[in-house]
Amino acid sequence: MGADVSATSHPALDAKALHALLREVFGYSQFRGPQADIMGHVSQGGDALVLMPTGGGKSLCYQIPAIARQRAGMGVAVVISPLIALMHDQVGALQELGVSAALLNSTLSTEQAHAVEQRLLQGDITLLYAAPERVTTPRFLALLEQMLARGLLGLFAIDEAHCVSQWGHDFRPEYRGLTVLHERFAGVPRVALTATADELTRADIVERLQLADARLFVSSFDRPNIRYTIVEKKEPLTQLLRFIQREHTGPDGSDSGIVYCQSRKRVEEVAQALVQHGLLALPYHAGMDASTRQQHQDRFLREEGMVMVATIAFGMGIDKPDVRFVAHMDMPKNIEGYYQETGRAGRDGLPAQAWMSYGLQDVVNQRRMIDESPAGEAHKQIMRGKLDALLALAEATDCRRVRLLAYFGESYAPEKGANPRLRCGNCDNCLSPPDTWDATEAARMLLSTVYRVQQHSGMQFGVAHTLDIVRGKRTEKVLQHGHQDLSCFGVGQGYSEAQLRSVLRQLVATEAIGVDAQAYNTLYLTDASRAILKGTHRVTLRHSHERAIDRKPRRPETAPGLPALDALCQARLQALKAWRAEVARTHNLPAYVIFHDATLHAIALLAPSSLEALQDISGIGQKKLQAYGQEVLRVVAAHALV
Repeated sequence: MGADVSATSHPALDAKALHALLREVFGYSQFRGPQADIMGHVSQGGDALVLMPTGGGKSLCYQIPAIARQRAGMGVAVVISPLIALMHDQVGALQELGVSAALLNSTLSTEQAHAVEQRLLQGDITLLYAAPERVTTPRFLALLEQMLARGLLGLFAIDEAHCVSQWGHDFRPEYRGLTVLHERFAGVPRVALTATADELTRADIVERLQLADARLFVSSFDRPNIRYTIVEKKEPLTQLLRFIQREHTGPDGSDSGIVYCQSRKRVEEVAQALVQHGLLALPYHAGMDASTRQQHQDRFLREEGMVMVATIAFGMGIDKPDVRFVAHMDMPKNIEGYYQETGRAGRDGLPAQAWMSYGLQDVVNQRRMIDESPAGEAHKQIMRGKLDALLALAEATDCRRVRLLAYFGESYAPEKGANPRLRCGNCDNCLSPPDTWDATEAARMLLSTVYRVQQHSGMQFGVAHTLDIVRGKRTEKVLQHGHQDLSCFGVGQGYSEAQLRSVLRQLVATEAIGVDAQAYNTLYLTDASRAILKGTHRVTLRHSHERAIDRKPRRPETAPGLPALDALCQARLQALKAWRAEVARTHNLPAYVIFHDATLHAIALLAPSSLEALQDISGIGQKKLQAYGQEVLRVVAAHALV
């Protein structure tokens, strides 16, 4: 066991010093939420588990303590990140800020890796990024031992900590090996961070990473800038195109967005369809070769107006701040996955949308995947419970945000003065309350039909056949089995197929009807069927139609949520963006790493004429002021007159 490198008191670690770093390095004037408390605790050598939503500033919670501890002579911070592909941009962003950062991963040659190791042993690095599979190798652990012996090991930051949990939505076995950090380097403070973890996952993180004595910091999970919309799946591709074209396409092009699909084949089809309709779109899935995936990811990060169509293989750790929408063509496995994926929209705090199409087949597919998985029954029961929570969110007729936050144990508190009947005022159910109808009688018809068909034929049948019987359709299959003679034949002629399919979807979602995946997705009654058949449980559904909420393009002349710019300011902003794009290309980094859109917007609006005035703008730290200040002033001056 090495020496304890934690600290209880040091001038470079107090609140004033941390705030000075925030301003000097990152160019921000104040902390957000619990950031100050987290940084103070970690800087002083305490362990922490941090739950903070995407876009909430998690990275600062270890970056500022890392810089502070390095300046106090306490050594290097080792950041464990699961995404090799993104380390380059993360390190590049820190270097742009004047912070000494490096990475160790498989993209480096032997000579390059050796050079990084030598710099570590000389204390010449502030933050080192490495993947968990490298951190747990004997060679790397030996390197850490050498650093510890020299007093050069200052902090461990474990990003995407939910990956350690089997209950998380993105379990990665290599994370389990990180328990070695506590066992061999107990005196080195550790901070584990994640944007998504329910109580079960939190407990698993604490146990697996041995963080029993760590302080827990839980930020609000609310992302008020994201509008949640869930529509009934009818023609999903047409619905997706309508959504993007009406709400995320303007005269100056389309917004950046992510579209998630369940299968690789579907990813390719949707990407091709978007391109055919004039959108800039690329596919991304695990079946593509690594170089193509990397190329597509780089283009998404570096180009404006790009839509990435992907499986869930894409997205973790994506820092692109101006993603204006995330769309799900298929339902995820659970609320954690949904929240994590939708959270990639609007990281800049400006208005963004989370859109999902959801249908009966989604329910059937997700239940089948759980039933057919090799996991034990106890694990399957937990996965079913998580799926049920997402189904409840999808079927809800009340506020989506209230339900989403409640899942994470948080009560939604409307802003002061807000209409309490609207609740969040920024989800489809609040903005356009759905019309509902009593579907109990229709539900009983469907349940009775499933029962009578099985009694008559001694076998189970699927959705399409059940709907044909209820609606009185004399198909070849109906006639073949003599089901036209059943008393339930045609009892639902007063309902449309869409209505009955909607009822059937909720019955499957609430497990009032079971789906036998082993018998070609046929239907059967469950214990939950009885209450509906007896009339003791009512079924209330939304009417089956897509509602208009906001049919104007959501991409006005300037970014939504920022002060409007006149023509001169707009020209100044475009010139600044063109300058930024050239600098980003030169440095091989995404444009937002140079300056965020909000920073450029403020420059265009205020038109600073001196370095002192420029320094007052949020997002401009000392290093960027020195590196780019004069160039920015030159661009502004060139657009000072009409």
